[in-house]
Amino acid sequence: MSQALQRKIHVACKQLGLDNEARRSLQLVTTGKESLRDMTDAEQLQVIERLKASGFQDAKGNAPRAKKAKRADVRMIHVLWAKLGETGTLRDPSRKGLNAFIQKRFGENWGTVPADVDMLTDHLQIDDVIQALK
Repeated sequence: MSQALQRKIHVACKQLGLDNEARRSLQLVTTGKESLRDMTDAEQLQVIERLKASGFQDAKGNAPRAKKAKRADVRMIHVLWAKLGETGTLRDPSRKGLNAFIQKRFGENWGTVPADVDMLTDHLQIDDVIQALK
């Protein structure tokens, strides 16, 4: 039995707002088994399909994740940008929006701006961006 499938079922139930009792009921109706441990991989996949039919969206498989920035201070920029995005103050909370912000805000002062925020290497430029986002 796959732990990955079990984790996916738990994530789906959390996304759909199903508690433990509701999850077990759904599993029982779908496979005739209440416990994930008693299910085969095929039965767990049936449960996942049932959850998808109920509105579960598996975002992990749809979009590739960006690699983490190598520098901690650049990762701080990403964190601050994400926090601003969560508050709804940004028109474009994506990485593209962050790069556009840096280009517009610092393009004239710096002369040249890297194409991507993760290409920043000058600690003074990185600090300028962090201070602007604060």
